[in-house]
Amino acid sequence: MTFEPKITVKRSKRKTASIYLERDGSISLLVPENTTEESVNDILKANEYKIHKYQTRRELLNEKATRREAVNGQSFLYLGRNYYLQYHGEAKEVECKGRYFYAPDGSRETLHGLFKEFYRKRGNKFIPPRVHQYASMMGLTIDEIAVLELKSRWASCSDKKRKVNFHWKVMMAPASVIDYLIVHELCHFNHKRHNAEFWNEVDKYCPEYQKQVAWLKVYGAALEV
Repeated sequence: MTFEPKITVKRSKRKTASIYLERDGSISLLVPENTTEESVNDILKANEYKIHKYQTRRELLNEKATRREAVNGQSFLYLGRNYYLQYHGEAKEVECKGRYFYAPDGSRETLHGLFKEFYRKRGNKFIPPRVHQYASMMGLTIDEIAVLELKSRWASCSDKKRKVNFHWKVMMAPASVIDYLIVHELCHFNHKRHNAEFWNEVDKYCPEYQKQVAWLKVYGAALEV
């Protein structure tokens, strides 16, 4: 099955153009704010091979996407491990005990909302201490940390308030992957672009980051409820 690549052009106060594959498989073209439509088309044409490569990767991501059923025994991820759904009449929310997720009866949409809240609450406890730990190692101070619904990325950061955001879905990934995402975002406070200096700093605090990048490429599409 072939997908037409979805390309979003984003203009900002940057000096050069960059192309990124987003978490959802879409493609973002980041350009300086005064870039004309003609120049955008020239950039896209010059990067046809890269876009085709991203499009192929998007097809593979869609093939690996996981749709879980809202039935007893269905496995759901938490910090890289599978836990099995068990409906329980006395449960008011999703609870993780032993190797099970206990949940109240309801529709698939209700279950999705309950899992989203579970991951968000757990993320708000699990992620901030790790962010502050790495920030301290890097000589940074972070003002705000949020676990929420991000449109197309696993994580993001903002210089205005020294804020870092994480998608609630990252709580399905192993802790080592979450640590990589934390380091990745914190390194952006010193290096805006994904250049050699940026990756050297990531490597300093997350020496096996390439393994985590590879894990996200292979299993990222499975981080769904």
